[in-house]
Amino acid sequence: MSGASSSSSAPSNGPTHHPAIREISLEESDAAADALALAFADDDVAMYFVRMHETEGWSDEERWNMHVRIMRSIVKAHCLKGLVLTIGPNYDCVALCSTWSMNGKRSVEGQYRFQKEFLPLLHDTKQQVLGSLDNDSWYLVYIGTKPGSRGKGYAKQLIDHVTRQADDQGRVCYLESSNEVNPRFYRKLGFETEKTIHLTRGPKPIELEVMVRKSTPKGSPDETSAECGQTIKMT
Repeated sequence: MSGASSSSSAPSNGPTHHPAIREISLEESDAAADALALAFADDDVAMYFVRMHETEGWSDEERWNMHVRIMRSIVKAHCLKGLVLTIGPNYDCVALCSTWSMNGKRSVEGQYRFQKEFLPLLHDTKQQVLGSLDNDSWYLVYIGTKPGSRGKGYAKQLIDHVTRQADDQGRVCYLESSNEVNPRFYRKLGFETEKTIHLTRGPKPIELEVMVRKSTPKGSPDETSAECGQTIKMT
């Protein structure tokens, strides 16, 4: 989830220069996943599959290793079937796009939460919100910036890169935000909240904000507003 998460990226005015955005290869997937694990180290949804009664006796290192394994599995799946983008000299910000599946090692409860609660909830919500556009959309599954690389505009540049491609194809963009700070950032990039959903098997419900950005044709007033850093009004 984009904590875009991040969810992992704080709003920024952006850097004065523009580092290259590139697609990573399968051989780089572990390094990119390790960076994404750092970006989501304090994310409630990411920790939802790590912190539970089964892991109460685990050390911090054991929990962290599980978190990293999960991220590595997710990133590999996107390298094989999807799109993984990065920006910065050392995987400073990583974005995962499209749909995915995961078979990484988890506890029994973590497996249940992921397979029986999380995936069906996200799948059904996306279908409900997008309707006929569900299979003709860009899905920003994860986007995260490492703590030491935040405030440099990396996340904005990655999202702009994706939304430009979506606009060229006339497609909507869809994400779930697992961080309460990030929706305001996403709204500046043209996303609007469609609904909120909750994960409920933990000690307290975890909220995700479902957001959609409609396609903006080139040269439209909304595109001009976006380039100026203004909030786009969705209709």
